[in-house]
Amino acid sequence: MDDPHKLLSAIAPPASGNLVLLNRRRFIQVLASGASAPALPALSQSTGRVYRVGWLAGSSEMLKEPQALAFEQRLRELGFVEGRNLAIERRHISGRLEELPAAAAELAKLNCDALFCSGAEAYLTALTKASRNTPIVVVAVDFDPVATGYVASLARPGGRVTGITAIQSELPAKRLEILGELLPRMTRVAALNNEQTAAQLEVVQSAAKRLGLTVHVADLKRPPFDYAAAFAGIVRAKAEALIVLGSGLWVPARPQIIRHALDARLPTMFHQAQWVESGGLMSYGFNFPSMWRRGAEMLVNILRGAAPATTPMEQPTTFEMVINAKLVKALGIKVPPTILARADRVVE
Repeated sequence: MDDPHKLLSAIAPPASGNLVLLNRRRFIQVLASGASAPALPALSQSTGRVYRVGWLAGSSEMLKEPQALAFEQRLRELGFVEGRNLAIERRHISGRLEELPAAAAELAKLNCDALFCSGAEAYLTALTKASRNTPIVVVAVDFDPVATGYVASLARPGGRVTGITAIQSELPAKRLEILGELLPRMTRVAALNNEQTAAQLEVVQSAAKRLGLTVHVADLKRPPFDYAAAFAGIVRAKAEALIVLGSGLWVPARPQIIRHALDARLPTMFHQAQWVESGGLMSYGFNFPSMWRRGAEMLVNILRGAAPATTPMEQPTTFEMVINAKLVKALGIKVPPTILARADRVVE
């Protein structure tokens, strides 16, 4: 196993605050080995202080995702142990965005030392409106916090919000390009969209125009979502493939979405590896557990006194492509050698 101190220097960011990850293949090897960086010096337990963190999530399922578990594990590694010196106040909604203000207001009343959320802009909006001065750490995977005005710049946020941002200005287009490379004869693709993914949809539509593809938008707006109707429309539109735009609102229905795609024999591209691990065809995007672990490290820095205003937001620079080999065979797809060579992981 790698020397843990060397591993820490490879994974942890430099003092500048830029998030620099391992190369894709080495990073996957590290994750697969189960190795982890040693905890930073733990907070002294002599004071007996209990830190309170408010965590706003989209659903109870989101709190059980691998990235959520990685977040909790990293907190423990850093000496913040729930039930000892840490109290985590978890609040989630049932997938209905209109429930967010009330859930955020509950957290705001608890005098938390810091607040945490991830995913779409709506969660950060709810927390900033409900609370006044509490620092907020966000893992922004579905929106740009600079463009939306939550921070002044990545290098110097200037307010009470900092964290990780996976700006989606290029990834949706790259996913469509890879799907086109996998299916060179494809002319019509469907995009599964909801109210959280409008910005990603614009990127996909722009890329489709450049690639000479027609896009059928399966627009599900707000939950509860009628997936059966959406996929029936995709089939009627004679789409040859599907790209599922990244959204936490899909998570409770992950098996259902994958099953509909399989029943329609639609080669499908997802934004995150767990969809492939759950039976989807392929994904291209960030490694979520590593992002949430870094989010935990940034949260600990805030609890220890760092100011969000001067704590740079970070961007992951490493992406991973995951392919489901069994599904490739079932769908009769011949994967080009160029894609196989770039795949970081093949799920059997």
